[in-house]
Amino acid sequence: MKFSVFVAPKAVKSDLAATTKEEVIAELVQSLVEAQEILAKDKDDIIKAIMRREELGSTGIGRGVAVPHTKHPSVKKLVGTVGVSAQGLDFESLDGQKASLFFLLVSPPDRPGDHLRALENISRQLRDEQFCRVLSQSTTVEGILELLEEADSSQASN
Repeated sequence: MKFSVFVAPKAVKSDLAATTKEEVIAELVQSLVEAQEILAKDKDDIIKAIMRREELGSTGIGRGVAVPHTKHPSVKKLVGTVGVSAQGLDFESLDGQKASLFFLLVSPPDRPGDHLRALENISRQLRDEQFCRVLSQSTTVEGILELLEEADSSQASN
């Protein structure tokens, strides 16, 4: 599943201000609210659902990357965003390193296939060291979107 299917361009953040796990999740969920991808009235409940998922085990998968996600009945389709933190933050990652790249996903409970395909795409791209390096050095939303578009194009040619 291509990034263009689920990443809301207006929600992408190139300069996360958050310094904690909960703050980064709240900041990214708020960006989805501002992009009108989720309703403001559902924001707190979605944040709580993502934090409950984090209690099961950190979605900080290592190498500076975290993929916080949840299923929530308020969304009708898979929505997501990307955030970059220049300084990185403790996300209780599996490798103990700070996370600086965040892919946040919210999907409807009745569409588990979409959720899994998005997670597979993210994990496939994150195995590409150059992709991670360029993304972590991106300082503009445009730069992030361009990189995601390139990843989508290379996926189409594979």
